[in-house]
Amino acid sequence: MESTVKITAAEVNKLRQATGAGMMDCKKALVEAGGDFDKAIDVLRKKGQKVAEKRADRDSSEGAAVAKVNADNTSGVAIVLGCETDFVGKNENFVKLANDLADLALNFDTKEAFLAADFGGMTVADKLVEQTGVIGEKLDITAFEKLDAPYVGYYVHINKIAALVGLSAKVDNAETLVKDVAMQVASMGASTLSYKDFDPAYIASETEARIAVIEKDNEELARLGKTLKNVPKYISMAQLTPEVLAQAEEDAKAELKAEGKPEQIWDRILPGKLERFISDNTTLDQEKCLLDQNFIKDEKINVAKYVVSYGDVVITDFKRASVG
Repeated sequence: MESTVKITAAEVNKLRQATGAGMMDCKKALVEAGGDFDKAIDVLRKKGQKVAEKRADRDSSEGAAVAKVNADNTSGVAIVLGCETDFVGKNENFVKLANDLADLALNFDTKEAFLAADFGGMTVADKLVEQTGVIGEKLDITAFEKLDAPYVGYYVHINKIAALVGLSAKVDNAETLVKDVAMQVASMGASTLSYKDFDPAYIASETEARIAVIEKDNEELARLGKTLKNVPKYISMAQLTPEVLAQAEEDAKAELKAEGKPEQIWDRILPGKLERFISDNTTLDQEKCLLDQNFIKDEKINVAKYVVSYGDVVITDFKRASVG
């Protein structure tokens, strides 16, 4: 039997504003709920659960990355609200939802606590289910990163990558420093702060693997009669002991002598040769270690030297959350 409950446009609009569901879905839900607003929300939520169940095996590989910091810049969060298509990921309402969720996420240290938190009268997890029904795509929090420090800043790249950086102190122009370093994190994808963080076993296995790749490449280059790539003995500053560096200096001197360069000018040439040796033999650090990477705004210096230029401050930690 068809319901005789009269549903007004104002009631439909109120439900739409609360849930984001379409006008017809809201009207149907209100009719099914006999005009009861809270029951209508439950009707829409059940619809969302059914859609979510059907799309549970889908991949939330698109979405929006968002970062937020609190009022005194001592805590920051970066999240990714994932969806299935780039079309939805760029939708204005979807991006707003991601920002609203990030504002709430600032209050929690873990993804689990955040998902269980209240968001407009329901948990974040339930809100994701509800919006799955509204949008018709699987929604999920695919990344959650929290960072606390004496000073925290962030950078977001076109809602695809969000980066947080913590400083040991608030120094003059800290906003510029932290944004520049966060931009470095977003664009260069470091995985750790310094080569000092590497496990020796990891360095050993990476050294073997990287040398093997270069040697294989050189086989093909030799076949084609092209210039061979330099095969490094080392890949990290962690391997460049005082003895290794001393030997590198002796080798450089031997080269200069063989080239017939007068000894009185060696002091002017040696620093450059040693710098080149270090650069050639620290490729792992330059890829993976934030402080050892060339600074994107001035490749003549690394990030560590850029940070030092701001005074007595160090990077305490960084986090990166990206779509996909």
